[in-house]
Amino acid sequence: MADVLKAKATICVINYKTLDFTRLCLRSIRKFTRYPCEVIVVDNDSQDESLEYLKRLSWIRLIERRHKAGEPRGSYDEGAALDLGLQSCNTEFYVSMHSDTFVQKDNWLTELISCFRNDENIACVGSDKIELTPKWRILLKKATDFKSFKRKILQKPGSISRFRYHNRTIWCIYRTDVVRRENLSFLMGRDQGLTAGQKLYFELLDRGHKTVELPASIMGRYIIHLAHATQTVNPQEFPLQKRTIKKCNRIIDKILSLEIIQSILTDNSLDS
Repeated sequence: MADVLKAKATICVINYKTLDFTRLCLRSIRKFTRYPCEVIVVDNDSQDESLEYLKRLSWIRLIERRHKAGEPRGSYDEGAALDLGLQSCNTEFYVSMHSDTFVQKDNWLTELISCFRNDENIACVGSDKIELTPKWRILLKKATDFKSFKRKILQKPGSISRFRYHNRTIWCIYRTDVVRRENLSFLMGRDQGLTAGQKLYFELLDRGHKTVELPASIMGRYIIHLAHATQTVNPQEFPLQKRTIKKCNRIIDKILSLEIIQSILTDNSLDS
């Protein structure tokens, strides 16, 4: 196995029919990133204008992944795309990033990579969900989520890992050589009902590696994440409750109206 390039990162962005979000995501990376990096975008067989946009960008490395008949969408596509990006990564750090995730702070990647503290035993830096709703609403939701409480009480043997904390692939940094040396995949745990990257994270911990779990309040200073945005703009493929779609659209409109976001959206030079 070839040595990875030290002090360099590969950012892997996953695209599936999210032109506006993918454009904003990539432009924000280019605007605010100072740490040496390469950007890989894995397209999950979009066959739409978002793919045409990506083909026009000379500063990214585009990987076109074909979706095979019978394969599930959603988390499976995400995990397969991240595995493809990892195979093409030759840098010390590998960063997973959803297309509905945007950078909002200058020098963000340098500051977040500093969380590794040059400690070779730290294999991963990330966080849980980056919520855009007020903290009191999040706490109230958790306190009244009786369905989740019931699932935890009545869970089947061996299913406890579904409720175990893990750094989300929404945005996460991994040590490339550790993930490869341990022969880990973002598709692990599918037979247990786990999402992309969840089992990988558990394996890192269970095999003795250290991780950094940043509070969502800290990550929110660097990253904005529009939860369910991909599903919201593709309702014919990812059915959501009307209430969820309405809520997501309200949040999307609010975020896209922010001055910092508008400055990125109107700066076409970031594509060049």
